[in-house]
Amino acid sequence: MIRGTDLARFWELLQRRLGWTPTDQDGGQTSAVLAERAAAHDMTEREYLNRLAQPGWDGETAELADALSITETYFFRHGDQFRILREEAIPARIREREGQRVLRLISVACSSGEEAYSLAIEAYRARPGSDWIVSVTGVDANRRMLEKARGAVYSAWSLRETPDDVRRRWFRESGPEFRVVPEVASTVQFVEHNLADEAPNLWQPGRYDVIFCRNLLMYLTPAVAGRLIENLTSSLAQGGYLFLGHTDSLGSSPEGLEVCHDGGTVYYRRSTPAPRPAPPPQARPQVEKAPAPKGDSYPRALDLFRDDRFADALDLLTEPEGIRELLLRGVLLAQSGRVGEARDAAHRLMDVGGPHPDAHHLLGVCHELDCADQAVAQYRLAAYLDPAFAMPRLRLGLLSRRRGDDRGAVAHLQPALELLVREEEDRIVLFGGGFGRLALTTLCRTELEACGVRR
Repeated sequence: MIRGTDLARFWELLQRRLGWTPTDQDGGQTSAVLAERAAAHDMTEREYLNRLAQPGWDGETAELADALSITETYFFRHGDQFRILREEAIPARIREREGQRVLRLISVACSSGEEAYSLAIEAYRARPGSDWIVSVTGVDANRRMLEKARGAVYSAWSLRETPDDVRRRWFRESGPEFRVVPEVASTVQFVEHNLADEAPNLWQPGRYDVIFCRNLLMYLTPAVAGRLIENLTSSLAQGGYLFLGHTDSLGSSPEGLEVCHDGGTVYYRRSTPAPRPAPPPQARPQVEKAPAPKGDSYPRALDLFRDDRFADALDLLTEPEGIRELLLRGVLLAQSGRVGEARDAAHRLMDVGGPHPDAHHLLGVCHELDCADQAVAQYRLAAYLDPAFAMPRLRLGLLSRRRGDDRGAVAHLQPALELLVREEEDRIVLFGGGFGRLALTTLCRTELEACGVRR
C-alpha cells in the first residue's frame, strides 16, 4: 500500500523532472507506476523516491514518461483542424515561403507519430513542385512511442479516419498493417525531448510554419506550460499557424498571436507586424551598388543556405568556380529536390578533384531517396576516404537503426559521436539537415541509448 506522503512526493518529483501536473486524481495509476518502478530497481518506494530526487538518472525519467503518458491517437484526428490546415494554413505559408521553398511543421507530444505523418502528407501533397522541401519534426518524451513512430507502420485502426484515396496514395500494405510511403516518411524526424528541459535548437525563432500542440497544456505545471507557450509563439514564423487541442485555450488576446475562428474551431496565427511607413523620397538617396567581387560567392551563398533561401543561393552559384562552390551547389540541388542534378554535380566534383569524401557523401544523401544500399556504399566510401569525417558515420548509424540493426548502428554511431566534436563547421552546415553540432551530438547519444548503450 502506497502511503499518501510517498504519493505526494512522487507527484512533486514528476512535476520537477517532467513538468507534469497530477491528473490522476485518485492516485490509482500513479501509485501503480511508483510501485512497479521501485520493484524494477529492487528498492522500496521510499528508497526509489530518494534516488529519483537526486540529480541525473535521465534513463529513469524516460521510463516514467513511457509509463505515465497518454498515447491514444490516430491519423487526421480532429478533421476540422486538418481541413483548416489544408485549405488555409498551408496555402498561406506556401505563398510566404516562395523565396525559400521550404515548409517546416512540428508536432509536439507526437506520441506514436500519426499526427506528424498526417502533417507531412498534407504538406507534401500541397507543395507546388518537387524543388520544395517539406520538413516535419515530431517531439515526445515517450521513448517507446518514438520507436514505433520511426517504424512508420500502423494498424488499420490508426487509419480509421483516413479517406480511402489518401490511404491508397500515401500508404502501402504490409501484411495486415500499413506503412507510410518512403517519400513522406523521409521528411519526418522524431526527437526525444522532455518539455521541462531547455531546447534552444528545437525552438529557434521564426522556424516553423505550422505547430500542432494538442491536448497537452492541461497536463503541464503552470511554469512549464507558460514557458512552452512562449517557445511555441517565438518559434512560429510571422503569419505561422498554431493549433491547440479542444481542452486548451490561450484566452482572447494571447501575446504575439491572433485568435482565429472557423465554425466551432479555434486556432492561432503569429501576429504580423504592421509595415513601417516609407520615408519621404528626399530621405532615400539613390546609391549605386558596386558589383560583388567575383570570388566571394561561396560565403554569401552559404549564408543564404543557412537561412533556407535555397533558390537565392543557387542563383549565386550558376557557374561555380571552385570545389567549394560546386559542392555547395550540389547540396543545394539535393535540398531543393533536384536529385539528378545534384548527382551530376557530385560526379563533376570527382572529375575535377579526384576521389572526394564530400562528393561521395552527397551521393549517399541522393541515394537515400531511392536505394538505401547504394546510400550505404557511398557513405562507407566517404568515411574510408576521410576517417575524420563524422557525417557519413552518423548517416550509416541512422540507416542501421532504421533497418533494426542495433549492433551495426552502435558500430557507426559511437565513432560519429567522438568525431562530431572536431567536425568542420562547413560540413555541419552542409550535411547537418539544419541542425547544429550540439543537436547532432544529442541525436547520436539518444540513438545510442535506444540501442542500449549508456553514456
